[in-house]
Order: sequence, then C-alpha cells, then structure tokens
Amino acid sequence: METADGELEMAYRETLVALGAQVREARVDHEALERPLRACDLARCRATCCHDGVVLGSEEADEIRRVVAAHAEVLGRYAWTGDADEVVVEEAGVLRTARRTAEDGELAEDFPDHFPRTRCVLLDSGHRCVLQRLAIEQGKHPWFWKPVSCWMHPVLVKSDRPGGRPVLTVLGPREDQWRFASCTHCGREERGGARAAVVLGDELEMLGKLGGRNLLGEVG
Repeated sequence: METADGELEMAYRETLVALGAQVREARVDHEALERPLRACDLARCRATCCHDGVVLGSEEADEIRRVVAAHAEVLGRYAWTGDADEVVVEEAGVLRTARRTAEDGELAEDFPDHFPRTRCVLLDSGHRCVLQRLAIEQGKHPWFWKPVSCWMHPVLVKSDRPGGRPVLTVLGPREDQWRFASCTHCGREERGGARAAVVLGDELEMLGKLGGRNLLGEVG
C-alpha cells in the first residue's frame, strides 16, 4: 500500500530506510537472477524457509511484540496457539522469533536433513504467517508487519567486505555457506522453473521502491 503522495506504508521504517540505502548502491547479480526457481507453494513446502524462525532487528522485535499483544483475539481466530509473551526470544545476544518442535505432518516430505525439525511460532496450522494474515485483514500491505528478511527470501543484499559495494543476489549451492536459502523450496534451482527475476518479481519491485530504482526494468 502507498499513501496519496506515493510513500510506502510499511512498519519497520528505520530498517527499511537502511535497506533502501543498500539497494540504491547495490550491484545486481544478473547471473544469479537467471537461475530457474518455482514460486512459493505452501501446500508443497509447508513453510520450510520458516522452520528456524528469523533473526530480527530491535525495531522489528519491538513492533512484533506490540502487534501480537494488541491483536491476540484476532490471532486466536486464526487457530494460532503461540504465546504473546514469548513470540520473540533473545539467544546469545541475538533477537529472533521463537520456534517450537515440529509435529508429525507439519514438515515437507523432502524437508532437508540438516535443518532442525522446528517451526516458527508465527505460523498457523496452514503454514501461513499470522503477521501477513493480520495485515491483509487490516487492509494493509501483506508484508506490513512481516520481518524484512522473511519477505525478501531468497533475495539477499550483501557485501563481501566492510565498506564494499552491496550485491543484490540469490545464493546458489556453491555460495550458500549456511546451506539455507539454496535448500528451501523457493530458493533452490528447479528444472523447468522460471527465471528467478520473474518468480521474485514482487520482491524485486518492493526493493526497487525502497531503493528508488526500477529493478524489474534492470533485470528484464
């Protein structure tokens, strides 16, 4: 959603301003965006990319705590069984969404063996993000409250060295030292899939708006 003057209406304003500055300076990894991917299909992947929760900035953590507490009744209608007091945790000084042990049938049939068998507590029984469901119900952009790295996935804006120019990319198996993005359904190469630049059009469009660039035009 945008205001009348074209400004994006999203939570986490400070986080998005910083991201926009990175995108504005980033080099686009055109080769990576040619990789064949398939669009997200929750019935197939059962939110594999959400299995371990997500690392949060302080702005995101504070807002998620507030939103979950303020809308506990609505979230209850989603059959959400999380605890509003424990939706965000701090581990070794790092803030992240809490997760729980996955139950039988909650994980994809081809769930990676090296992933912990857990689930982000912000998922409902249909593998949907309750923050995204809430935003839609409230008439906001679907990603209004969704953690930034969640809606970006598997797109990454990174720099290989301090002060270096950022790169907007999608990691393949050789570059993915964490063995995460390239092992998720929406981030792994799929024979017969479409170009990543097309499959990830919504993500690239949003990043372009934040950075003041026509990324969709740049990637073709």
